[in-house]
Amino acid sequence: MRPPLKASLTTVAILLIVAGWGVWQWRAHAGHKSAFREAVVKRGDLFLTITATGTLEPQEVVDVGAQVAGQINVFGKDKNGKTIDYGSVVEEGTVLAKIDDSLYTADVDLAKAQLDQDKAGEVRAAADLEQMKAKLTQAEADWNRAQKLGPSEALAPTAYDSYKANYEIAKANVDLDEAALLQARATSVQAKATLDRSQRTLDYCTITSPVQGVIIDRRVTIGETVVSSFNTPSLFLIAKDLRRMQVWVSVNEADVGNIRPGQQVSFTVDAFPNRTFQGKVGKVRLNATMTQNVVTYTVEVDTDNSDGLLLPYLTANAQFLSAERHNVLLVPNGALRWKPPPDLIAQEFHDAPPAPKVADHAPGGPSGEPPRAGRLWVEDGDFVKPIDVSLGLSDGIETEVEGGGLSESNHVILGIQIASDLAEAESENPFAPKNPWRPKPAPKRTNSP
Repeated sequence: MRPPLKASLTTVAILLIVAGWGVWQWRAHAGHKSAFREAVVKRGDLFLTITATGTLEPQEVVDVGAQVAGQINVFGKDKNGKTIDYGSVVEEGTVLAKIDDSLYTADVDLAKAQLDQDKAGEVRAAADLEQMKAKLTQAEADWNRAQKLGPSEALAPTAYDSYKANYEIAKANVDLDEAALLQARATSVQAKATLDRSQRTLDYCTITSPVQGVIIDRRVTIGETVVSSFNTPSLFLIAKDLRRMQVWVSVNEADVGNIRPGQQVSFTVDAFPNRTFQGKVGKVRLNATMTQNVVTYTVEVDTDNSDGLLLPYLTANAQFLSAERHNVLLVPNGALRWKPPPDLIAQEFHDAPPAPKVADHAPGGPSGEPPRAGRLWVEDGDFVKPIDVSLGLSDGIETEVEGGGLSESNHVILGIQIASDLAEAESENPFAPKNPWRPKPAPKRTNSP
C-alpha cells in the first residue's frame, strides 16, 4: 500500500505547486491596472515669445583717435579735476591727452620763416614793379619827343630808334615785374597754407573730446607711441549718453519675420538676475551674418537706463512678445500629440477620420493666420473618444483651443500609465528608504468624465 500513498503525495505536491504559481501569477497581474494620465483644460493668458541673446551697447559711441604720430606725454583732466581714465565724465573740448609736439613745433617755426621770406620777396617784387613803371614813364616821354622831332637833322635816325627801343623795353619790364609780383604773392599764399597746415598738425597733438559724455574705454598709456598711417589709432571710446542704451540681439532667420519696429521686448542680465528690463524694437539691420550655416540678423532694442544700472557690453537674454491671447482655453501640447491604441477607442468612433497632425511646437502667430485643426481624447467609460478642436496660438508648451464642446475644467488625456500595487505599497511605506530622484507618481482617475 506504500507505493500508492507516495504517488498521491507527489500528485498533491505538484497540484499545490501549480496552484501556488497560478495564484502568484494572478496576484502579480491583478496588482497592475491601467490608468490615464490626464490634464485639466484651463482658461488663461498665452504669450508667444521669441528668445534670443544680445549685448548691451550705448546708443551713440564716439571713437576718438589720433591724426598724428608721436608719444603720449600726458593725460588731461576731467570736469572734476581728475586725470582722464575709465568712467571719466568729459565735456566737449576737454583735453584728453597730449602727444609730443617737438617735431611739429619745429615744422611750424620753419613754415613761419618761409612765410616771412616770401612776404619779403613779395615786397621786393612790388618795389621792382614801381621802379619799372617809373622807367617806363621816362621812356614813354622820350619816345613821345622823338616822335615829334622825327628822323631829321635835329635827331639822328639812330637816336630815334634808340628811344623807341627803350620805350618797348620799359613796357616789357613792367609786364615782367607784374608777373614777378603775382608769383611772389602766390608764393606767400602757399607759404601761408603750409604754415596753417603745420599749425593744424601741431594742434592735433592735443587730443580733445568732440562730444560730452563718459569715457568707457582708454586704449593708451603715458609713454606709448601712437602711429598714424593708413588706419587712425583709437585712443578713447566715449559714450555720449548712457541713460539711453541699446541691446543688439542676434535673431535667427526663422524668427526675424515676427520682429517689427515698436515691438515690446523684455530682457534680463546676469548682473541683476531678479530684475526684468523693458525695451522696444528700434530697427532690424539688413546686413545678416552667417555662422556655421546659421543666418542671423541684428535687431536693435532701445531701452531706458535713467537709473544707470545697465552697463555697456552686458549679455542680455531677450524675449520678444510676438503675439498674445487673453482668457482663452489652454491644453498641453502633449494632449494634441497623443494617439490611443485602437482597442481603447470606443466602437462608434472606430470609423472616424484620422486625427490631424500636430507638430511638437505648433506655429502660432499674430492674428490673421488660417485656423488649424487638432484632436483631443477624453474618457468614455472604459474607452476613449475624440474631440476635434480648432487650434490657435501656441507657445510650445500649451496651445489655445476652441470648439468641440470643450470647456474649462474638462479633462483631456495625455497618455497611459501602468502603476503596480507593489510600487504603490513601497511609496506608501513610511519605513521604506526615500529616493530623492524618484519622480512622484501621477494621480490616477478611475471615474468617468
